[in-house]
Amino acid sequence: MSMPDVGAAAPAFSLPDQDGNTVSLADFAGKWVVLYFYPKDDTPGCTKEACSFRDRHAELQAKGAVVLGVSGDSSASHRKFADKYSLPFPLLADTEHEVARAYGAWGTKKMYGKEYEGMIRSTVVIDPAGKVVKTWPKVKPDGHGDEVLAWLEANAK
Repeated sequence: MSMPDVGAAAPAFSLPDQDGNTVSLADFAGKWVVLYFYPKDDTPGCTKEACSFRDRHAELQAKGAVVLGVSGDSSASHRKFADKYSLPFPLLADTEHEVARAYGAWGTKKMYGKEYEGMIRSTVVIDPAGKVVKTWPKVKPDGHGDEVLAWLEANAK
């Protein structure tokens, strides 16, 4: 499945965060939502990406944006990851990969010549009306928070 088209309604979701609280897309109506999908807590690339969002969090909030990280890890794993790196935003546990599938972030990957199903590092920006306005289908973890912030500064009016 591919990422939602720009201009399409963002697929609704409800998932538990690192504290076991249910977080729904509807909770953020009227705000910009940066929904980023990453493969695994506390791995090198995922840590770089999460920390880039952490380091730009105040600026992203100042643009009216909420950051939500999504992986297949459990809420308990997310809690350890968030504590270790002082992550100030919710990490959502998509253990059945339903939300990742809805957003085109779950699919076939290759490593060392082997194919397997897994989380595809990608990001979707949802506008205050609930529409998909920007997608990054293949994200490089270094400086992604800067990249998203720059896009919001240019486009979030």
